[in-house]
Amino acid sequence: MTIGSQRNLQVRVGFVSETGKRAANEDYVAACLGQTGAFNRDIVAAVADGVGGHKGGREAAELTVRCFFDAYYSLPETLGVRRIASRALEAANSWIYQQGRVDSRLSGMSCAFSSMILSRRTCHVIHIGDTRAYRLSEGRLERLTKDHVAGRGDLAHLLNRAIGFEDFARVDYAAVGLRQHDRLLLCSDGVHGVLGDDRLQVLLDERASPEETARALVDAALAAGSNDNMTALVLDVVDLPPADRDELTHAIETLPILELPSSGDTIDDFVLDEMLSDGRYSRLFVAIDKRQNRKLVLKFPHPRVASEGSYRLAFVREAWVAARVRSLWIGEIIEVPAGRQTRLYSVMPFYEGETLEQRLNRSPQISLTEGIGIATKLARAVATLHRAGIIHRDIKPDNVILLTAGGLRLVDLGVARVPLLEDFPAQDIPGTASYMAPELFNGRTGDEYSDLYALGVTVYRMFTAAYPYGEIEPFSRPRFGKPVSLSRYRPDLPAWLDAVIGKALHVDPTQRFGDVIEFAHELENGAMWAKPAVAKRQALYDRNPLMFWKLLSASLIILVAILLAWR
Repeated sequence: MTIGSQRNLQVRVGFVSETGKRAANEDYVAACLGQTGAFNRDIVAAVADGVGGHKGGREAAELTVRCFFDAYYSLPETLGVRRIASRALEAANSWIYQQGRVDSRLSGMSCAFSSMILSRRTCHVIHIGDTRAYRLSEGRLERLTKDHVAGRGDLAHLLNRAIGFEDFARVDYAAVGLRQHDRLLLCSDGVHGVLGDDRLQVLLDERASPEETARALVDAALAAGSNDNMTALVLDVVDLPPADRDELTHAIETLPILELPSSGDTIDDFVLDEMLSDGRYSRLFVAIDKRQNRKLVLKFPHPRVASEGSYRLAFVREAWVAARVRSLWIGEIIEVPAGRQTRLYSVMPFYEGETLEQRLNRSPQISLTEGIGIATKLARAVATLHRAGIIHRDIKPDNVILLTAGGLRLVDLGVARVPLLEDFPAQDIPGTASYMAPELFNGRTGDEYSDLYALGVTVYRMFTAAYPYGEIEPFSRPRFGKPVSLSRYRPDLPAWLDAVIGKALHVDPTQRFGDVIEFAHELENGAMWAKPAVAKRQALYDRNPLMFWKLLSASLIILVAILLAWR
């Protein structure tokens, strides 16, 4: 097994080639994980199968692969993958075609050829003959090549296209988007000729190492009665480079924003089930992916609220962040395979659990221990974004999912402030008023301190179901004084907690904590050395002021009556 990493594209590759029942092995297989110091660092893998019945089959296979690799890495990268690959294979074809006509020992030399070129987030396939390329992605096996054979039945094994057949090679080209954990297969007809696609998928699905899987494929082909040479190359995509801004923007700009769907609709083989929310900006559904038979969440933009440009910008941001920030605390965005998506929406995993908003609206109230655990996890999520230079700008209980298993996910990154990405127009800069820091009402675009403030409001509300400065209406100009003490709503909570949250809520950003990790540290330390205050019975004046004054007045009347009687 070989492990390679180029431009953050990480792969594992293994291959096996066996002679089988033939006298000699006329297959040739190779992989190159990029060339250090070269302009072109794409990952290239290829399988060639010398045509039986012709002289020089093995020579044709080996020369084609070696010539293809040498030419591919020598041509300038600015030509683009397809043009480079076509020129490289044409050079190999021309040399072999001429050699087979001037050297009687190699008369008619030719071979089938399939190559996969992994460049950033795309797999480019160049192919001629009856070798094959497959991709196993999310449990689905897809054949990426078409056999160039004369016909069916007795002619099914006769090629009508191959390297060396003509002075100009008529090759097929295809490109497919890559996903993390995709598994790619190149094989000769000695393997796929006796193993159907279903059997290939079973062996690939076992997810052994690439070399072990390649060995299993060859052994299965031999056991199935293959009379040909058998070659299999398996390549696993371990990691992908993140999509850049231009790639995301181009992909999203081509998708239309349509009217909102309803439960029961089917969109691109996603069956929409329960509606999770129907807000001002978007509508969310639980959905079933018919292709992968899994539960997901789809978010559709509302076409009538904000400008279309701002909607698209929000989707670019979510995809950009999801590609770069991989964390147990941050919600994911699932990339839809190229060609499947016909309208603008985003796809997310379905997280078993409830939002923090749902939790605080049901009994019992969140205890000190439970609340500190949630708050520290949420602080780690926010810190993860801040380390990447990302400002969330809409931290609130609705955007926090408490997982059934005990974890937490911070979601809804479409309004985040992201480095290198254009910000929203001034009139569209988002935020939920009751969670917005005072400086944001003066035109600031948001930073770590405003996220810390929103985190403080979220923690305050988690314990009290109230807002520290009262609920603030959108587009209003609120006045900020001193936040309402926690003890008004929760006298059972300790004073230190009120002080810690109060510092995060300070009107002056410079008087807040240095960062969210410091806030989390204070919460954790306070939880270790302090205990919740013992609940005290409230004074009558606090519980019922009217009754207090009535009793006081009655007492005074009785006292006056006694004094008058005594005199």
